[in-house]
Amino acid sequence: MHEQTMTFKIRDEKENELRKNLMIIYEALKEKGYNPINQIVGYILSEDPTYITTYNNARSVVRRIDRDELLHVLVKSYINM
Repeated sequence: MHEQTMTFKIRDEKENELRKNLMIIYEALKEKGYNPINQIVGYILSEDPTYITTYNNARSVVRRIDRDELLHVLVKSYINM
């Protein structure tokens, strides 16, 4: 049982890190005048990093995000609303 708790905690930490990184990307896109939602969706669908600005290192941040994990967290978050 202790092992399951650790797995859950690690997953929560990963999700929190992913949210933090996604907000960095969102804010950078917003500050540069882009529609952040459209740009992030474009990146998710194409995996083309040029959808993400280099401003505030956002493009480097997006490259560290696993798209499958991101989609998992987004769908989970949407369904839990």
